[in-house]
Amino acid sequence: MSANVKHYDGPLLELDHLRVTFGDTVAVDDVSLSIARGERVALVGESGSGKSVTALSILRLLNDAQTSGTVRFDGEDLLTKSEREMRGLRGSDIAMIFQEPMTALNPLYTVGEQIAETIVLHDGVSAGEARKRAVALLERTGITEPGKRVNSYPHQLSGGQRQRAMIAMALACRPRLLLADEPTTALDVTIRAQIVDLLLELQRDEAEKRGMAVLLITHDLNLVRHFAQRVAVMEKGVLVESGAVDTLFESPQHPYTQRLLQSRPERTVVPVLPIAPVLLDARDVSVDFKTKLPGFAGWFRAGHFRAVADATVSLRQGETLGIVGESGSGKSTLAMALLGLQKTSHGAIEFQGRALGSYRGRDQTALRSNMQVVFQDPFSSLSPRQTIERIVGEGLALHRPQLAADARREKVVSVLREVGIDRTALHRYPHEFSGGQRQRIAIARALVLEPRILILDEPTSALDVSIQQQVLKLLAGLQRKYNLGFVFISHDLAVIGAMAHRVAVMQNGEIVESGAVEQIFGEPTHPYTRKLLKAAFTN
Repeated sequence: MSANVKHYDGPLLELDHLRVTFGDTVAVDDVSLSIARGERVALVGESGSGKSVTALSILRLLNDAQTSGTVRFDGEDLLTKSEREMRGLRGSDIAMIFQEPMTALNPLYTVGEQIAETIVLHDGVSAGEARKRAVALLERTGITEPGKRVNSYPHQLSGGQRQRAMIAMALACRPRLLLADEPTTALDVTIRAQIVDLLLELQRDEAEKRGMAVLLITHDLNLVRHFAQRVAVMEKGVLVESGAVDTLFESPQHPYTQRLLQSRPERTVVPVLPIAPVLLDARDVSVDFKTKLPGFAGWFRAGHFRAVADATVSLRQGETLGIVGESGSGKSTLAMALLGLQKTSHGAIEFQGRALGSYRGRDQTALRSNMQVVFQDPFSSLSPRQTIERIVGEGLALHRPQLAADARREKVVSVLREVGIDRTALHRYPHEFSGGQRQRIAIARALVLEPRILILDEPTSALDVSIQQQVLKLLAGLQRKYNLGFVFISHDLAVIGAMAHRVAVMQNGEIVESGAVEQIFGEPTHPYTRKLLKAAFTN
């Protein structure tokens, strides 16, 4: 292929009438798209639109798929190449950054070993030289102490560090085409901004040297506007619209594109009644975890890490308290403490005026039914071996054992109907539903016990913008109908701005600022809050 680099003047990548099917299911239908050398193109659309399948078909990484059309890289059709030839291209000329680095990285090897393996495989250098280059790549991607981090396993790195390590691995052999599949979806707003700026810097640097192009796959429209030069929109496997970013954002032509751009969280918060009682009250709550600290002569001594420090929050009936902050700031730990599932070091937590620690026996069982939680990833939190009827009805079987089987089923059907799922779902399993539907089922599971409080831990961060909007509207309607109290944990400040009455900002375990949403978003006083808001609404 290197001989063609000098002679082929066409686009670096050309997809011509690409069609990908899995049996009778058409995943990508007649897609034509080109990317010039040094260009940044975004491919956007909802889950199931065919974005990732399109990218994986370029590298021929799809199992059990039938692919037709043409995929030309530097003028050569990749679909006609042998598997051995493709192995030579993957990681070398074409590299990919995957959405979830914790899944993509091998947990049994250090990140340095995984980066070095790519270099040794494609460049044929010694292990020592590959290790030096791995350290340099980690440093280039902004990882502190790269000489130490090169020996770290994936679980020993933060989410942002793992994503940087993935970028380092993708850039190890200086590819000419980088495929980035949702590289910032699971990251905090400040880390997301850092990763986007890093990708821009690296792409511009490599574009000058080798003309590296980037195909960015995302549903984050703010990211598209900040990063891409051109954008292509996919719906149900079809490319419905493409053009320059500014043109498409200012005057979208296709109804689906218009709907995507309008799918932003809208504030529909109903004021809390002045007489609304306090459901939850936490004062000066701290949570410590035991650690081992280095001592003399190689010995370790006992120590502790303070995950939450002197946090004070309260929640009234019908109110939403937003808790924001970066990963590791203590948001989820505080939520577990509020639920009574995490032991506190000191402080007091009361539910309806009674200390959590005083609940025993039947009272404690009643407390559990009054405080329910919805997690970030419903695919992980819903048992894959149970039907939807069993999953949603599990709490009823435990907390309402007096209910007959028929009455329990009707209660399950009723709550599923509340969240927009009909009774045909009863005998199906979680994998048979979309991400948005699974989150609705997770909400139904929490609601079936008629709780007073819902703890919502990043409930929409993994959802597409339009599905996110649907779930937020559902939650807002349920809150109004049942006068629920929400503790809403998120790093998406747009979501918090749409849903919350009050917000608490956490940094390093401390609440550094709290107050009404309008006050915190309009006139933040703490530098960290201003940093979060700037990262959220300018990138």
